[in-house]
Amino acid sequence: MSSTMPSFPERIELSGEGLVLRDWTEADLTAMPELFDHPDIAYWTPLVSPFDAAAARARLDRDRQFRAEGTVILLAITVDGGAPLGEVMLRRAPEGTEIGYAVGPAHRGQGLALRAVRVMAAYAFEQMGAEQVILELEAENAASVAVATKAGFTLLDVPLITGEEKGRPFTLQTWGLNRP
Repeated sequence: MSSTMPSFPERIELSGEGLVLRDWTEADLTAMPELFDHPDIAYWTPLVSPFDAAAARARLDRDRQFRAEGTVILLAITVDGGAPLGEVMLRRAPEGTEIGYAVGPAHRGQGLALRAVRVMAAYAFEQMGAEQVILELEAENAASVAVATKAGFTLLDVPLITGEEKGRPFTLQTWGLNRP
């Protein structure tokens, strides 16, 4: 961890919007493949595919490493602190404080991503002092664009981010939400 990047708390639990965002635990390893081993998640996110037990273990280990480095927080999206329904991420990056999310297919249509983004943005503003949080989304990902719009993000006039991942090209737009 660089001396300019403060560490994250060892444990984090955020509540709001009818959700509890909590740290992933060893007990969640069996639930992660059900949430993340899906064609939509494989297509729209950098999560590995297939997402199996080994991928879950690697994700939990990386989560702990990134947290210790002070670069990324990965939290399980729950309604009560129990069973995970998805994940929300907060990443300190050169381009800004970025939020990302993925909701398991069986749990979509409940506003989980929208609510998790709002709770994580509030954490970034209130606890980290962020002036702006960003989402990096593909314009064709209608569900994520809807989350961005409903959460109050606006499309920023910044260069598109292009690249290739998992053998397919992508182009990301950057959406921003300023501190209230």
